[in-house]
Amino acid sequence: MDIRNLKGVGEKTAALFEKLHVDTTEKLVSYYPRDYEQFSLPAALDGAPDGEIAAVAGQLSGNVATRHVRGLSITTFEAACEGGRLHMTYFNMPYLKNSLKRGQPYIFRGCLHRRKDRYVMEQARIYKPEEYGRLTDCMQPRYATTKGLTNNAITKAVRQAIGLVDLSEDPLPEKIRVAEGFPAFREAVEQMHFPSSREALLAARSRLVFDEFFRFILTLRRMRESNERMKSVRPMIEVAQTERLIEALPYRLTKAQQKVWGEIQADLTSEYAMNRLVQGDVGSGKTILAFLSLIMCAANGFQGAMMAPTEVLARQHYESLTKLNREYGLQIHPVLLTGSVGAKDRREIYARIESGEADIVIGTHALIEEGVQFARLGFAVIDEQHRFGVMQRAKLRMKSQDLPPHVLVMTATPIPRTLAMTLYGDLDVSVIDELPPGRKPIHTSHARESHRLRLFGFLREQIARGRQVYIVYPLIQESETLDVANLEAGAEVIAREFPPPKYTSVVVHGKMPARLKDYGMEQFKQGKAQILISTTVIEVGVDVPNATVMVIESAERFGLSQLHQLRGRVGRGGEQSYCILMTGDKLSTEARHRMEAMVSTTDGFRLSELDLQLRGAGDIDGTAQSGQGIEIKVSNLAKDGDILEYARGVAERVLATDPNLQDPANVLLAAAIARLNRKKKIEVDLSQIS
Repeated sequence: MDIRNLKGVGEKTAALFEKLHVDTTEKLVSYYPRDYEQFSLPAALDGAPDGEIAAVAGQLSGNVATRHVRGLSITTFEAACEGGRLHMTYFNMPYLKNSLKRGQPYIFRGCLHRRKDRYVMEQARIYKPEEYGRLTDCMQPRYATTKGLTNNAITKAVRQAIGLVDLSEDPLPEKIRVAEGFPAFREAVEQMHFPSSREALLAARSRLVFDEFFRFILTLRRMRESNERMKSVRPMIEVAQTERLIEALPYRLTKAQQKVWGEIQADLTSEYAMNRLVQGDVGSGKTILAFLSLIMCAANGFQGAMMAPTEVLARQHYESLTKLNREYGLQIHPVLLTGSVGAKDRREIYARIESGEADIVIGTHALIEEGVQFARLGFAVIDEQHRFGVMQRAKLRMKSQDLPPHVLVMTATPIPRTLAMTLYGDLDVSVIDELPPGRKPIHTSHARESHRLRLFGFLREQIARGRQVYIVYPLIQESETLDVANLEAGAEVIAREFPPPKYTSVVVHGKMPARLKDYGMEQFKQGKAQILISTTVIEVGVDVPNATVMVIESAERFGLSQLHQLRGRVGRGGEQSYCILMTGDKLSTEARHRMEAMVSTTDGFRLSELDLQLRGAGDIDGTAQSGQGIEIKVSNLAKDGDILEYARGVAERVLATDPNLQDPANVLLAAAIARLNRKKKIEVDLSQIS
């Protein structure tokens, strides 16, 4: 039912709900509170804790006064309470002067402070005793709101919606629900919104967390079984070209690289299609494994494709592969296809791809445009896979004329094992957990604004040694609402402190035209500029071995995974490299923990575990938009790992006895999974392809 059918929800309110991605009563019912508020009985002033939320009963003991200071109205009054007198202050609430009555009892609830010889509260909420009495001993839901939509309005709408949405059908088979002691679905939903007790809330939450994991794992297991049964239409054999290249390289593959290369070869020569994810920390050597796979594919008479998220990264891959081809006589015919390729050149590249003359195609999302037709696509690599939506990845898979090609997806962002097993349960996962020998650990330090002059001196010293510097900002322009360093102001400071012609700096950000952005990147890569001032557009793929310093401004604005990605842009040569995290003087506890973690370790997997604990799954690696099909509304992957493991065991037992979920006891469960798949329609498309 459309949310506008609820009483009190008109067009304006519905538009506000849409900002929260809620447009139907079903979605509203599953829009669970972010936390809960408990209303304790009123306490005496002299017994209430200082600096904490408290409720006290009292009456006005004098007049309500309002004064105006620089356009701000300040309303004050005194209240006589048990245990003393309470001084109340309110900002921009002049109407209180007319609404409060002397002699009338009130409950004042807010943060109570003892200041010298008196008690004070600011902006406290005011209740009539009977109104407050209805709230005591209950847990009141607190929803995530948006400007113009109050928590009270959401609460009223949710109460209505629960009465209208049919929650009688329980998707969890009764046998499992009873065995685990879970409440019924309707009871769990009601208790999540309006818990009658803490125990009832915990029971409801456990049930709904189990539901999320259980249904998602069942979906992935069925997809994986379908993938495993998918016969390969591009059977390959091992080829001498790859072995000769491995022997000829000026470095030896690490043991971890060798292991993963063996897994990839086994997939490509198997009778079943590959569906593999390769995880590797920054600089661990994933790209050479992708190149070896593409060369093996071409040597077997098929075409290979590699899709990168940016033109800079795609061009870098193309140039690296072309260099290998030239130096080692690989006899491959690669082409580069990006959005900036002109119409004439594009038509020529399309023709070479369609005829099969181009046996390796490297590019951006331009690879999945309608005009691209492969003659015999056998293998597809998706680099930095979290930068692509599921639809984009599926389009590349479907460029094969019959059945999907072998697929290898790669990410340089280490993902915690629990999260990887959840998000990528339909893939085989390989991990490169070893850096090439000779790489020096990046020295990471945390500095504040008072260290700015020392920082500039250090940068001049590094540049004098012939090194190059990245300086990254979270914003392009100054923000009216955020006190955060921005690129435009920073570029002015750098130009003043590092003036030309002695120093050359270039500016790169996402709003620049592609040709200007590429030009700036190229100037830096060729060593014609010593300083690259940018936003996070350089987070992925820019490889400049001579760059030894990464300065991250307002580092507290970034998560650990992104900070680690940015740090990985240096340390790619043989020289000692440095990452300097610049922050403001005042940091939240969480931000301080992130800075301490970055300074203490360069282990990406350890940092990703910490990021998961600090920020939750939705922010890591872009997983909230990764389109993998999991809907995290109640679960917390950092805290609910035990339920995830348990749900996995139950799901596997169900599939062992009823792999197609055709048992009458599993009918509603199968329907719930089908609904989940319709919400992530492309997942259904992928399973149908396989």
